[in-house]
Amino acid sequence: MSDTIEARCAQNGLRMTEQRRVIARVLDEADDHPDVEELYARASAVDPRISIATVYRTVKLFEEAGILEKLEFGDGRARYEDAERDHHDHLIDMNSGAVIEFVDPEIEALQEKIAEKLGYRLKGHKLELYGVPIKKG
Repeated sequence: MSDTIEARCAQNGLRMTEQRRVIARVLDEADDHPDVEELYARASAVDPRISIATVYRTVKLFEEAGILEKLEFGDGRARYEDAERDHHDHLIDMNSGAVIEFVDPEIEALQEKIAEKLGYRLKGHKLELYGVPIKKG
């Protein structure tokens, strides 16, 4: 990633209010996949004047500008991550809802091979795995 969410907003000509700047910084600092409620909790801890409606509007604006990517893992919560993060796949823990990012060169190569076998050049993909922890004992 070459720059911050805030910088990319400016490059895209988005008007940046102080509240949008706070939300952008909170997103930049996130190492998880927060939903709007979590973003609101984090942003309002920095600036108590931020409303949940502001967070919803800002997230939608950032998504429409291609700055954020919306992720839906089947739990009814839309989550967000920086659209310019390095490629990775997701494993979702169906018990806790935890989202684990991973990259596996073998999976990447296999996807390329499958696309080629079917007569395609792969331009992108999303892989989401859903599982439950294996009980140890």
